[in-house]
Amino acid sequence: MRYPETRKDDVVDDYHGVAVADPYRWLEDDMSAETGEWVAAQNRVTFAHLETIPFRSALASRLEQLFNYPKYSQPFRRGRMRFFTRNEGLQNQAVVYVQRGTGPDGSVFPPTLDEGAEVLLDPNAFSPDGTTKLAAFSVSGDGTRAVYGLSKGGSDWMEYRVLAVVTGVTTDDVVKWVKVSGAAWAGDGFFYSRYPAPESGHELSTKNTDHQVFFHRLGTPQSDDECVFVDPSNPERFHTVEVTEDERFAILTVSDRGKGLKGNALFYRDLQSSDSGFVPIVAEIGEDTFTVLDNVGERFLVHTDRRAPNGRVFLFDPAQPDEAGWRDVLPERTEPLEAVSTGGGKIFATYLHDVTSKCCVFDLQGRVEGELTLPGPGTVTGLGGLRDDAVIYFTFTSFNHPATTFAYDVATRTSTRFYEPAITGFRADDYEVRQVFVTSKDGTRVPTFLTSRKGLRRDGTNPVLLYGYGGFNISLTPAFSTLMVALLEQGFIYASVNLRGGSEYGEEWHEAGTKLRKQNVFDDFIAAAEWLIANGYTSSSKLAMMGGSNGGLLVGAVMNQRPDLCAVAVPQVGVMDMLRFHHFTIGWNWIADYGSSDNAAEFPALFAYSPIHNLKPGRSYPATLVTTADHDDRVVPAHSFKYAATLQASQGGPAPVLIRIDTKSGHGASNTRKQIETTADIYAFVMHHLGVTPTLADTSTSGSSASAT
Repeated sequence: MRYPETRKDDVVDDYHGVAVADPYRWLEDDMSAETGEWVAAQNRVTFAHLETIPFRSALASRLEQLFNYPKYSQPFRRGRMRFFTRNEGLQNQAVVYVQRGTGPDGSVFPPTLDEGAEVLLDPNAFSPDGTTKLAAFSVSGDGTRAVYGLSKGGSDWMEYRVLAVVTGVTTDDVVKWVKVSGAAWAGDGFFYSRYPAPESGHELSTKNTDHQVFFHRLGTPQSDDECVFVDPSNPERFHTVEVTEDERFAILTVSDRGKGLKGNALFYRDLQSSDSGFVPIVAEIGEDTFTVLDNVGERFLVHTDRRAPNGRVFLFDPAQPDEAGWRDVLPERTEPLEAVSTGGGKIFATYLHDVTSKCCVFDLQGRVEGELTLPGPGTVTGLGGLRDDAVIYFTFTSFNHPATTFAYDVATRTSTRFYEPAITGFRADDYEVRQVFVTSKDGTRVPTFLTSRKGLRRDGTNPVLLYGYGGFNISLTPAFSTLMVALLEQGFIYASVNLRGGSEYGEEWHEAGTKLRKQNVFDDFIAAAEWLIANGYTSSSKLAMMGGSNGGLLVGAVMNQRPDLCAVAVPQVGVMDMLRFHHFTIGWNWIADYGSSDNAAEFPALFAYSPIHNLKPGRSYPATLVTTADHDDRVVPAHSFKYAATLQASQGGPAPVLIRIDTKSGHGASNTRKQIETTADIYAFVMHHLGVTPTLADTSTSGSSASAT
């Protein structure tokens, strides 16, 4: 395959006495004409190859069929209103609906989400091509006003607007350059966090520093917003504010991940006192995390991993602020406390038992009241609500169980199905999920979920898509993917590996995959692939591996270390240059997990696995499809650009090395159409290079659109 010519420069950096070449540094300039020409040339090669795959169009049609069903979000209440989103099936963006409560207190709502529902906000009207997303939505406590955030083309930058819920009219309030922020309502306005406006023309790559908290009062220009917290001496800190449900207290969280600290400091401010400043609950940033769940009068329920790597909840009393006065409400258990929240006057705690959810209900003093009955092993999200909610909603999902909303009646302590999607052509009983445990290089037991059609034969011929993440304290718990069905019905096994670096077994599991121990993550992934091969599930010629963001780094590192392990690799929006990631946007935030090349003790570990720096010229690498997008300002596309150029120059085997660069999209797809198109191209590439010819009926009239060209 003939690849576009990629110019090399004589750029060399000195890292603690080690000279490191960076010949493709020029590709970091996302605004240069030369970079633009390179992107266009790479896309021409990539899409020319994809167009030779005979079933690509039919596969895109099948994905569209699978995705075309109504999708509802879990509803929530504010005042006399109930809010939720609905996507009819193939709408580019989900639409926000509202239902008005009836009865004396306004808390009685229709029994379904369709009855009496009114369109409140339609993000499909934000832009002609549907690439401007609703990135934030926060409703005031009385349900009469809402802040909504616009994200253009998939960027992490948001622009806030204010909506009058009763009339559906957007006001003149506009707040710009918002990032890493919520919208916390208090009285006649809301708190939010923002950065100073970046340099014009470099909004998507400039390093973000000087995060500040403001209060916006409705009906006033942003220039009049009050800066309530700023720390110019620590420009690489995050500062965010939330407000307790009763709007009595503002809660300030401060983190300094740029200095490699994974914990946070925590402060509160009494909003009923005009002269009150922020008072510390935890004054210094360290390795422990703290989150206020709610206030109980003048005291606070706080979730922490301080002296409890599996998590606990304590009651903080300002009258006894020292740690000796912290009283445990939910003591640490052997199972990790994955999530905890309040609602209906209760505490809802979700624990992980071998990566599946176990949900317990407690009173506010920590006395156990029961456990939620779930359909089976899976994942629970969204469990929580307002103090006076009589019904608490939550969502359950698993690999073969579409996301289903349940309603928990606080008084009767019973759960009922509230909404379950109907997906044409999908039968859960046709598929099975099994959990296996593989042994990693150092003897660690690593959970892995295998999803496939029933009746699987272990004859070594099954195609496998191996997926992992392994970082930032994020768990890969069981979850349903409609689009993944297109692979399962063609005989694929979807293998999801619970690598170290996540939170599957608490903070110790997370730490075991960070900084100098990051190699553990790659060893875990390699062990899972080897186990699948050794146990007859597949062979290296039928194995594809895929991961996104930190998972893209995972794929890049593993295919460098074991290029023989798989036939196909798909690193998506990956962190590929481990020596320079902290120079772009909020990449410095990842130092807490990765370490930094500026640190002489951490540089050798980063250099040893950095995907760009460990490619070997002349080595045979698997068929590779790198994916990124022009509006990804979280993991800037320069990572993927430089990696693809280096891999193309290094490839000594016959397999293609391609990069697919989407437009008007970001770290994730900016709309439904782009999500389906990108997935179709990835699946087609994977199937084609694993030698899988799917059985599909082509119902399309125009074929798959190559929007990235």
